[in-house]
Amino acid sequence: MLLVGCGGDKLPAVPEHGSILAYGDSLTSGYGVGDSDSYPSVLAELSRRQVINAGIAGETTAEGLARLPAVLDAHSPDLLLLLEGGNDILRGLDLNTTKQHLAGMIELAQQRQVAVILIGVPEKKLFSNTAPLYQSLADQYQLVFADNVIAELLRDSRYKSDSIHFNEAGYRKLAEYIHELLISEGAL
Repeated sequence: MLLVGCGGDKLPAVPEHGSILAYGDSLTSGYGVGDSDSYPSVLAELSRRQVINAGIAGETTAEGLARLPAVLDAHSPDLLLLLEGGNDILRGLDLNTTKQHLAGMIELAQQRQVAVILIGVPEKKLFSNTAPLYQSLADQYQLVFADNVIAELLRDSRYKSDSIHFNEAGYRKLAEYIHELLISEGAL
């Protein structure tokens, strides 16, 4: 899998006692596997950092935007891993509105001096790549961007528990990818 945005250190280092906030929907919460097999749990093991699992299955970006200020205030993370939008796409919600909600989340984090990694979500098409709105947001806000990792994992049946969720191996692969990205971008 290609690591995107590897032109020098773009992220501040997450201190040994710092924290990473994994924020999103069912792919973050670890739907379909035990808590210890969710990608945030595996990433905590790999990174030796506290990784807070703030994923809620079924959440839309509107709900995520409303929830984020309190979560940021409660945890004061050093880094935000933003993986939202899958439910908007699956439900056929307006993608311009989805983009606005994601932009709002990015801005909330940046206002609090929290670095953001944006994780792209595929379009609702067979064998599709990440929806273009994610690249647009990554460019606009100069974010480290995990482009097609979700799409690539979902195209491989070895990593899926159903058509839209991962199994233990899939969540581990996602965590390993993000761990490599954190290292290459200077966060670890």
